[in-house]
Formats: sequence, C-alpha cells, structure tokens
Amino acid sequence: MLKPKLSRIIAGTMTWGSWGKNLDSKGMVSMMETCLNEQITTFDHADIYGGHTTEEDFGRAFGQSGIERNTIQLISKCGIKYLSEKRDYNIKHYDYSAEYIIWSVENSLKNLQTDYLDVVLLHRPSPLMHTEEIAEAIDKLKHQGKIRSFGLSNFTPSQTQLIQREIAVDFNQIQFSATHHEPMTDGSLDFMQLNGITPMCWNPLGTIFREKNDQTERLNVLLNNLSSKYQVATDTILLAWIVQHPSGILPVIGTTSPQRIKNATQALTLKLDLEDWFKIWTESMGTKVP
Repeated sequence: MLKPKLSRIIAGTMTWGSWGKNLDSKGMVSMMETCLNEQITTFDHADIYGGHTTEEDFGRAFGQSGIERNTIQLISKCGIKYLSEKRDYNIKHYDYSAEYIIWSVENSLKNLQTDYLDVVLLHRPSPLMHTEEIAEAIDKLKHQGKIRSFGLSNFTPSQTQLIQREIAVDFNQIQFSATHHEPMTDGSLDFMQLNGITPMCWNPLGTIFREKNDQTERLNVLLNNLSSKYQVATDTILLAWIVQHPSGILPVIGTTSPQRIKNATQALTLKLDLEDWFKIWTESMGTKVP
C-alpha cells in the first residue's frame, strides 16, 4: 500500500480539548474548517490526549461537521497507558502487545467516528517491545483496512532499525525545532532520508515563545531582524527553517490561533537565504558551525 499523502503542515490536536483550549464541538468544527481553508488537511491525535478524551470530542465534532472523510487524513498514536479517570492503571507505562495495539486502534476508530486511520504511530519506544508481535498487529490492522500506514514517534535510528526487521516504517514523529536541532547531527534525520522514512516534528516552534534564556534571547534578536527583512511573522520564519531541510519534515503545529495557522502555511512559500538559514542555527548553538 502506498504511503498516504499528508498535508505539508499538520494540525496537532493535543491542546484542542481538556489539555488546552477545551473547545466544544462548535469550536472544534471551526478549527477544522480554519485548517482546511489553509490547505491543512491532516490532523494529528494520540489516544491519551485530554486524558483519553480528545479523540472522542474531535470525533463528535467531525460527525457534525459535514466534512467528507476522504478530504482529510487522521493520524493517531498508541502504546502509552496513561493514568486518567478513563483508565484504571497503577502507573504510567507502555504496552505494545498485539492485543493492546489492536484494541487501542479500534478504540480510536470508534472515538474518531471513522473506519480507518491514515497513519498509526507507536507513541514512544518501550524496552519491552517485541518486534514480531508489533508486526503481527500492524499486518492484521492493514489487512482489515483499519490503518493505511504505519510509523513511529520519538524513536531513535537504532530503535527504528529494530522495528524495521519485521515491518516497514513510513513515518517517525520526533522533536525538532530551531532550539532542539540535534536530530540534524545525531543521525536521526540522515537515517530517515536513507530509509525513505518521512519525518514529522512536534513542538516545531521550540522554546522561543515559552522560555527566556541565552539561547532564546539570541534567537529573538535575529528573528526580529529577519521578520523585518522577509515581512513575515517570526513563527513563519521558524517553520520555514524546518521545511527547508532536505528530509521533507512535516511540522505538527499545536496552535488554535487562526492567525498563527495562516502564518504556518506562509512558511511553505518562504525561502530563506542560505546565510540566514545558518544564522538561525548559529544563534541557537551560540557558536559558529564547525
């Protein structure tokens, strides 16, 4: 089965529900429409978001929206057993048994009110995962038409290779931004390019707007200058820096601001000058490149 085509910017839903904005169904429908108007057609979920409530809230809104299923793509993640009112666990842990993967995906399908997921990701690597059992579950779900593609989230190159012994990996969603740029030098993005794995990245704006330290202060001075030069918002520049990487990274944006969603899509047509791209990396590191 061919890898599904996802939108170049992905809408992250983690803060749509009780972990953030607490949007009601009307608010979620409005967010979906705002994204679609900006050609953002892919929505990123995880079963644990909102303490296991956000998928259901999104699904209820999607059912009311009138949006046709074949015009959007749905991603979900499984494997984390997260303590919440919805789950009676004693401790947060991971479970990648075939039984649990299948149950989790089927539960996400029910909550999202859909017959299939375009992509299912293993949320975080577990030291106790058995690759044969994971492959068994994914093969079954693909054969049943319940998932169209398989990937990982937060997996290192060696952990990805372990999974690849048994089953093809199409995506890996990792942390990457101007303030968390290590995947460019620790082999993560190189490995994905070598193996035909499409990178997604969470927290693509990094800590620029959330923390005040030497790194963010250096970057903010530069970003303000670049914002004036290119006549775009600073968040547009940060995302343009990411999408300019040759591995084809798909940023997962978590904002619910219509203006920031518009800013994000502007990054797709902004080409940073080569020196400006390296200035951002340099200011983040606090030193010149080697």
